[in-house]
Amino acid sequence: MLKLTCYGGAEMVTGSNFLVEGEKGKILIDCGLEQGNDFAEKEMYAPFPYDVSSIDAVVITHAHLDHIGRVPKLVKEGFRGKIYMTPPTKDLMQLMLEDTVDILTQNAHQLGLDPLYTDADIAKTMPLVETLDYHEEREVAPGLSVYLRNTGHILGSASVRIKEVGQGAGGENSAGEGLSLALTGDIGNTPSPYLPDWEPITDADYVLMESVYGDRADTEKEDRVRLLRDTLKKAIERGGTILIPAFSIERTQLMLYEISRMMEEGDLPQVPVYLDSPLAIKATEIYEKWMREQKDSSPYFKPAAEEELHRRHDLFKFPFLTETLSREESQEIAKAPNPKIIMAGAGMSHGGRIGHWEQKYLPDPSTTLLIVGYQAPGSPGRLLQDGAPHVRLGGVDVRIKGKIGTFVGWSAHADRDGLLDFAKAALDGQTKGFFVALGEPSSARFLAQRIHDYLGSNAIVPVQGESFELSKQGIKRLK
Repeated sequence: MLKLTCYGGAEMVTGSNFLVEGEKGKILIDCGLEQGNDFAEKEMYAPFPYDVSSIDAVVITHAHLDHIGRVPKLVKEGFRGKIYMTPPTKDLMQLMLEDTVDILTQNAHQLGLDPLYTDADIAKTMPLVETLDYHEEREVAPGLSVYLRNTGHILGSASVRIKEVGQGAGGENSAGEGLSLALTGDIGNTPSPYLPDWEPITDADYVLMESVYGDRADTEKEDRVRLLRDTLKKAIERGGTILIPAFSIERTQLMLYEISRMMEEGDLPQVPVYLDSPLAIKATEIYEKWMREQKDSSPYFKPAAEEELHRRHDLFKFPFLTETLSREESQEIAKAPNPKIIMAGAGMSHGGRIGHWEQKYLPDPSTTLLIVGYQAPGSPGRLLQDGAPHVRLGGVDVRIKGKIGTFVGWSAHADRDGLLDFAKAALDGQTKGFFVALGEPSSARFLAQRIHDYLGSNAIVPVQGESFELSKQGIKRLK
């Protein structure tokens, strides 16, 4: 018997935080930040709604902040167990946490609160990390084992299958026929040009799955390269600045990869491209590290991408790309004549250097802003996406005259059809039912209804704080 409690990620896209309890052990899946109106919501500073010291292990699905952003707070409040994740996720998590701590501290002071955590807390967190490879079964808490599979979302992303561990005749641990629950984290928008496709979950009695785009079909997916190319060509012809607010992990690398190919093949004029994000620059270096280190049958990249690397020598860098690490280098971008392309974080326009460039260039009608990722409700990026005439960016009210383009085909999340395919693959295994979370309420409900109507399976949309008892006989709501 297992108990599942949804402390974060229920009724919302961000803030992933799920507690799974067996008869003896407790495993926390993810410990992320809620993201929306404020980068750091007041609720995130409140004490955790569970006894932190009683948790045996934490398993991280991937390195986006809405899945890792409160892990140092967990350690600060008394967690002393192990934190499990894939090797690339460890590299990316350390980078993300160290980059974010100053922003969180600034926002905490604005809210009149103590910082969520400090560099010292991060230094205490990283030694607790142990890496797990895909397809490696390990008991990480008393009576509970975990098994990771690739979800194709970002580098190192994984679903987590938790299983009750029994005792064999000789006293050895054995997964046996114990009850199992899988949590997907985020599911990738496959196929990716370089990341492997998501792997189906075939051995879980129940599955908790994401639903970010559970109510939307990606009508641009098959034609996304052409649409991006045509939009970029028109924007360049207009002679203005092209702004791309990009998430530092995955979206930036995907945009660099595609723009590099377009310029190399002559599909785009070779205008200056600026990667104006220290975080994205360092994240790209981690991508390159794992591609070069895993030379034979890498579990993190497609074989075709490795072949392309040998041919082109670099997948993410090209002659017309300038990386601006320092603030001084960033300021020089303004002196460069148009047309030019500026990629900068943050992906939802809620901070980082992109806010500066949006303030400067969005009042200009020749500017083009390309939105290529999910925008949380209330975020500046969502307001821009929805066509607001004025948006507050970096504390300044900015009148929007530039052209705004949204490209859903570049999302790193599976759409409603991809999610249904994922659920069907689980049902073809041994899954008896689903929980649908990590999505806006309307999206989660829509996907749950599709799972019921198209696949004939039960699908529950939990609310925040709700608990369930899972057994071979079924699911029981506890509160």
